[in-house]
Amino acid sequence: MATTVSDAAPAAARDRTRQALLTRLMVRDLTRLQRLIVPSRLEESLALWRAAVAALIDRYGAASATLAADSYERQRLSADTPGSFDARPAADAPEEQVEESLRWATADLWPTEEEQAPFEVRLAAAQARAEGVAQKLVADRARATMRESADRDRGAVAYARAAALGACSFCKLMASRGAVYKDVARAGRDADERFSGDDSVVKFHDNCHCMIIPVFRGQRFQLSSHAAEWDRLYQEYAAGHPGDQLRRFRRALAEHDSNPLPGSNQ
Repeated sequence: MATTVSDAAPAAARDRTRQALLTRLMVRDLTRLQRLIVPSRLEESLALWRAAVAALIDRYGAASATLAADSYERQRLSADTPGSFDARPAADAPEEQVEESLRWATADLWPTEEEQAPFEVRLAAAQARAEGVAQKLVADRARATMRESADRDRGAVAYARAAALGACSFCKLMASRGAVYKDVARAGRDADERFSGDDSVVKFHDNCHCMIIPVFRGQRFQLSSHAAEWDRLYQEYAAGHPGDQLRRFRRALAEHDSNPLPGSNQ
């Protein structure tokens, strides 16, 4: 008899709690590194800061990936999936990606004709962007570990996206798709014909707390009540409007969803 798993499974909540704790610890350490940035030696000190932050991201990313590998194996065991499987932590992000992301976060530290705010104001804004960048890079290691494990594991048939209740409209839309990822044939192409491709499940933004939920043989995926409501809103207000679905879905969420959209992502 098939067992049921959903995006509201205890494992998703546990993973999100663990990742949130890692994020808090990382932000604490990242804040301490801000003293490395010296206005009188901005270019030189920023290079030192980027190297230190990159090392920080790598350290916390490794912890994030290890936690995810452990979670994957625990969920596989709970599903009574036959055979053994060794979940491997995902590799760290390419150095170029980390470097480019941190340069973007600090690009506005130099004053321009349009931006003449005090250095402290620009530094605070750069710190906030750096925190978002670092959070994504660290959380991506966990999500990649789950996704890559499901891709390699013959005992896994699909995976879904679990979005937080206060997630942005894009994340809620992706979560409402259900377990259509990995192999569309096994996951059920006909179950969700209005969507095509699987790229969207691996797209995440800064400060995104979405989790990946593996689905194993013998399990049946069922949307949580809140994700089912998101799907209903999409079907009623957005599905029949090609090219304008996300805007209409965002409006429907703002007007009818009991969980408010984050102001920064509306």
